Amino acid sequence: MSPLDHAVPRNSDLDAALVEARETYAAQRPQSAAIHARARTLMPGGNTRTVLFYTPFPTAMARGEGCRLWDVDGREYLDLLGEYTAGLFGHSERRILDAVKDALDRGINLAAVGEKEGQLASLIVGRFPSIEMVRFTNSGTEANLMALAAARGFTGRVKTMVMRGGYHGGVLTFATEANPVNVPIPLAFTDYNDPEAAMRDILAEGDALAAVLVEPMMGSGGCIPATREFLAALREATRRTGAVLIFDEVMTSRHSAGGLQARHGVIPDMTTLGKYMAGGMSFGAFGGRADIMGVFDGHRPGTLPHAGTFNNNVWSMAAGCVAMGEIFDAAAAEALYARGEALRLALNAACRRAGVAMQFTGMGSMVNVHFRLGPIERPYRQTDAEEGLRELFFLDMLAAGIYLARRGMAALSLPVTDADCARYVAVVEEFVATRRPLLAGP
Repeated sequence: MSPLDHAVPRNSDLDAALVEARETYAAQRPQSAAIHARARTLMPGGNTRTVLFYTPFPTAMARGEGCRLWDVDGREYLDLLGEYTAGLFGHSERRILDAVKDALDRGINLAAVGEKEGQLASLIVGRFPSIEMVRFTNSGTEANLMALAAARGFTGRVKTMVMRGGYHGGVLTFATEANPVNVPIPLAFTDYNDPEAAMRDILAEGDALAAVLVEPMMGSGGCIPATREFLAALREATRRTGAVLIFDEVMTSRHSAGGLQARHGVIPDMTTLGKYMAGGMSFGAFGGRADIMGVFDGHRPGTLPHAGTFNNNVWSMAAGCVAMGEIFDAAAAEALYARGEALRLALNAACRRAGVAMQFTGMGSMVNVHFRLGPIERPYRQTDAEEGLRELFFLDMLAAGIYLARRGMAALSLPVTDADCARYVAVVEEFVATRRPLLAGP
């Protein structure tokens, strides 16, 4: 029997429902509240990573194992956040832990090249159609910055085109076109999933444009997949103008052994990658055509510098060789993709059965809730009601022992099972049933 058949609807007023949910949340987490109160005296906002901040205070976690988490107040959660895609292998993959321990036992920071960085480079070059040569960084943010530097150095141009609402790291965030945290680079904007506008805007920039930077599926923007037609339009327009097309696959590279570029058959000039490729360690990578990457070839005079103490740190290199070489092969990538596709279909079926204005977007193992009907093709400005519902959904999921992003995103890790997915569907069905008065229908 579905929860829709027997649940008793709760508050019919959103504000009242949020007050109740926040009070319940706070009452169940006194230790997290105390940790936050102490941290606020030393750190603005009480933490050091904005995406982990939410009110009344964030839940503090004590430990993790597999796809389970335990907070400092002893509450257990099914972890469906997966460290915003970086935690692909869960919290305790023994092969990765052993590789990291062995690397650290040999010395923490050797200030030298090592054999494993070449091995990891070979694994990455062998996976992605666009990558002929690759270099490493400490994060996806750095990878995107260095990819843009490569494009500027290669083309001799300075301007970058990004998507409205896009996100490519802490200093490349475009929810608005002007943001004081962003690096001061010349920018042009176009709309996501609008092939005609993208073609027009890129051609209008002409030979002023060094690069076009895009996620094949927006992650922070709400797990919104790009259409193949849109990506193909970007590919054609950049070919015509000579701009470098960069796919930010920090998140989406998990969707096949060769990322979404391989799944769509649209191959960019450069690709950026992120932490899961090193087992969740501090890691990023950028790579692409050999002629573009040649701007960093130290054997040539006048090439660009690329600094970074931990670009080839021993634990990330060791973990990456195991993660990419032994664990996350093509079969594992396809199985994870299929599990996520089945989950999203089940979640949307539950919303349709209930006749509520609620849906889940995404591809494969990434999914995000939205509280509106109709196609969602690009980022949008939420209404106050939608923002309230998203907070209520997050708090209700936590109360049920499901850990997600505050914005409603889930990213499955490899330890997540079909039974775990079924549990999430059941909890969402319970939410739909009990909060039905707040969820406007068609």
